[in-house]
Amino acid sequence: MSRLREGAAPTMDDAAPVLPPLTLPADMAAQGLSLRRQREGDADFVRDLYVSHRWEEMQAAPWTDEERLAFLRDQARLQAAHYALHYHDADFMIVEKDGRAIGRLYLFRRNAKDLRIVEIGLMPDWRGHGLGGALLGWVQDLARDEGYAQCSIHVEGNNRARRLYQRLGFQDVEPVGPYFLMAWQAAPAA
Repeated sequence: MSRLREGAAPTMDDAAPVLPPLTLPADMAAQGLSLRRQREGDADFVRDLYVSHRWEEMQAAPWTDEERLAFLRDQARLQAAHYALHYHDADFMIVEKDGRAIGRLYLFRRNAKDLRIVEIGLMPDWRGHGLGGALLGWVQDLARDEGYAQCSIHVEGNNRARRLYQRLGFQDVEPVGPYFLMAWQAAPAA
């Protein structure tokens, strides 16, 4: 396993088999959407994306905005370290619109039966426009086309995106701490 310095952008493990690159379908590309591998220079963007996802819930904390920001930035650092350790050979992708980073999509494709969505998220201006659902639909197609039995994700119980996952056919499998493991069963490709 390649060792990463803390907070560094994960890269593919040299010893792991090479998987086909991830490319969005033509209809999404025609809208200016693309995926690219996360690079070390994306660290600030990824941190700010994390902060944007947690900022609202942190308003309940009896802290100043500076304290909230410091806490969330540290949590983003810890999340990056966790992903680098436990998913070091995942596909860490940045979602772009017309060449501008707008989100992230991390997929673990190393389990022959389960395509795991490690992380999916968009910056606030890009939420609520159907892009998350389109990306998830593409991941489901990818799971089916590559022969996975299922596609899964851990989702916090109070995450509003749970409704989207349920609409797309994901079902609760089991509670795991504050999360629910949700899975979608892939039918074989025709």
